[in-house]
Amino acid sequence: MNLSGSHNDRGGQSLFVGRVRADEKGMKRVRAIEYTAYGDMAALEAKKIKEEVLSGFSDVRDIAILHSTGLVNAGEISLLILVSAGHRRQAIDACSMTVELIKERLPVWKKEIFDDLSHEWINEKKA
Repeated sequence: MNLSGSHNDRGGQSLFVGRVRADEKGMKRVRAIEYTAYGDMAALEAKKIKEEVLSGFSDVRDIAILHSTGLVNAGEISLLILVSAGHRRQAIDACSMTVELIKERLPVWKKEIFDDLSHEWINEKKA
């Protein structure tokens, strides 16, 4: 995605920044999340999500998706999505749809690491 400003047909950009929260679970606090993904499969699904969103919004020009893998500490960025469109409403709506599709379909697994270094796998995928 070109952010240099050389595209004069893109009046709206919507940015989503997802960070790891230091949630409390019982008597434990989340210290980090370890993200695991099968790279090729995740890249293919991200491409499909991008194509689906682009086909659903005639005014959207480009979508960038970056998802962390490995250990991401509380407060650090785990997901970044940038949508560029002719107008803000389509950029905002397409960004929201992209986030939801990623949460639903991207093959990324999450293991919460707590302050006491115990851990718990998270299963958020929707059926």
